[in-house]
Order: sequence, then structure tokens, then C-alpha cells
Amino acid sequence: MSSASGSGSGRGKPSRSSSTIVAGNVGGYHDLKIDGYSRIKGLPTGVLLRSSPFTLKASSATGGHRWSIAFYPNGRGAESEGYISLSLILDEALIEFEEEEEEEEEGEVMAQFQFAFMVEHRDPFFRKRTEKVNSRSSAVRRFRSYGSFVFEKFIKRSFLEESTGAIKNDSLTIRCDIVVLDDLGPEEEAAAAEATAPTTFVPPPDLHRHLADLLKTGKGADVVFQVGGEMLPAHGCVLAARSPVFSAEFFGAMKESDNNAGGVVRVDDMDAQVFKALLCFLYTDLLPEMSKKDEDVMYQHMLVAADRYGIERLKLICEDKLCKYIDVGKVATVLTLAEQHNCHWLKKACLDFLSAPAILKAVMASDGFEHLSSSCPSLKTALVAMLAS
Repeated sequence: MSSASGSGSGRGKPSRSSSTIVAGNVGGYHDLKIDGYSRIKGLPTGVLLRSSPFTLKASSATGGHRWSIAFYPNGRGAESEGYISLSLILDEALIEFEEEEEEEEEGEVMAQFQFAFMVEHRDPFFRKRTEKVNSRSSAVRRFRSYGSFVFEKFIKRSFLEESTGAIKNDSLTIRCDIVVLDDLGPEEEAAAAEATAPTTFVPPPDLHRHLADLLKTGKGADVVFQVGGEMLPAHGCVLAARSPVFSAEFFGAMKESDNNAGGVVRVDDMDAQVFKALLCFLYTDLLPEMSKKDEDVMYQHMLVAADRYGIERLKLICEDKLCKYIDVGKVATVLTLAEQHNCHWLKKACLDFLSAPAILKAVMASDGFEHLSSSCPSLKTALVAMLAS
């Protein structure tokens, strides 16, 4: 259900083991990964999941502190029901690492800690990046052995699930950063205590949610699209800000076109579901949920729509998604699409796939290749030459 890993840096040589944080002199972090979130979110209030113990090495070559994290998926008590509660626990105040001496000493530990959710982002054709969201920091606290400090209402559970982006593939990762202050001098300790007052929780941006509601309700809409027999209200200023084509259509040279009579814009050659998905992206910068069965076809239509309205980011997203659907049965259709809409990266991915002669021969026998031959004859010529060589 859960797993953990960690890292850190500092002036001393880091320690490493399967259950130990990699830390520097006085600080480090630990990641608690919760897999199968949907199965544990219904646990009763007060029930917790606890991480494996992890060790934060102190500046002394022989000492460290052992900690663990408690995760309450439905709050620690009645007052925090419906919230996520998080607690940092000091399992043992001091652990000796010398080979022949493993004694524990009772004592106090001055430490400051921060909890945050880790969210992974990956834009098309770029490396993935991970960032913290919903971080909350404690003041400097004095821990005793087996003592703990808790954020009772770390985050409302419904907000976590709907708005943060922290849950992906039914999994979330919680990072706990810890700074141990025991080895600092009196002046440094006082300065650290003064600088680490409790922080105000600032929720992540939710503009996309408000704009999604605006699109859904149609409040203040000043334009209506007629698409495949459906009437779809929207806001011209939002669309113009996101698309140069809509900008020209509503505020530029195309404003008085016959296709824009009486505030109703007729959209030909596009399915209503595709146009709805396009509007969703323009308002939220996110794609709607799609059926896995027809996902590849939907991405093809979305790419055409993105190219038609000059939405470059959406076009790149669709290129990236379609790269995952390249196979013998679909590559000819996808390559035709890439050629017609100037999709450099998607075309390259298709040609790389076709570089094996056996695959190219199989594709040339497919119905998709007939469509490619009639739509892009120069591309057919290039593929035949590739096979001959």
C-alpha cells in the first residue's frame, strides 16, 4: 500500500540503506508514497497508515534520529473528519551507528519540518519535472522520544482529490522535509526559531476550475457555436485570448464574416464532442476524460482542431499522445495526419517505426497506406524509395 524513499545533502558524507533517508549534517527529506488511494480513503476517522521508520543522520559521525510519518486519510479525530491529517513522530531520540555499540539515549530534539505533496509534470517532448504543492511548515518544535506533532487539518480531502493534481494513477506521494537544530549554537537556534513561524496554508491555483464552471453554466456567454446540430455557448474574449483564429474571428478582419451572423458561429466538418473537448482545453488548459476505446481517434481529431485554430500547445500534446499509438495498423493514418498538419515530431516517430523493412512491407499492404497514397503521393514515393534502399 505504501512505500518510502528519501534524499538530502549537506557537508558530511551521506548514509544510505533501504530504510534510511540520505541526509546531510542536520537536514534531509523522506517521501511516503501511498498506492491504492481509492482503497484507503474510506478508512474511519482516527485510523492511520504509518511509514517505515527512517533515519536522519546528525552532524556527529555516530549519531542520528529515527522518525516516522503517520497518515490519517479521514482525519485524526472528530474535529478533523473529512480532512487529511499528517503527523511527524520521533521514534528514537538518538541512534548509535558504531559497529560495536548500538545504545539509545533518551533526550530532546529541536527540529522544524514541512509536509508537501509531490506532483509530477511532463510537457510534450520535455523531461518530466516534480514540484511541491500544498506545502505547510511547522515552527521549530522540541520533540521527545516517541513524541509527535500533527497537522490536524492539513488539507480537506475533497480539495486534495479534485484540485491539487497530487493523485495520479490512484497514487500520491507526501514529502517530509526535516531540519534538526540540536547541533546549532544558541544564536543560530534562536534565529532559526524566529525564522520558522507557522506558515499560512495557500491553496494551489484554481483558475481552471472557475473557468470550467463558466463554460459549463454559460453565464455571460456572448457567442454560440452551432456544431453538428448542437448549440454550444461560449465567451468570445476567452477564446480570443487563447486562439489567434478566434481573435481574428471575433475582434479582427473576420468579425463580419457570413459564418458569424447573429452571434451564432457555424462550425463545419467537426464533431460536437471534439469541439466540446477543444473548448474545455481553451478554458482550462486541460483535456477532458476520454474513453480508452476511442482515445487515439479522439486525439487525431483534436490535433486537426488544434491546427485549425492555431492552438500550438494542444497540437503538441496530441502529437505526444499519438506517438504511443503507432503500430502496423495505425501508422499510415497517423503519418498522413502528421504530413498534412506539419507535425514534425509525430512524422519523425512514424518514419522511425517504418525504418524496419518488414514493418514497412506490412504497412504498405494495409488500407491506411491506400489513404496515404492518395492523400500524400510524395510521401508514398519517399516510402517506396526507403524500401528499395
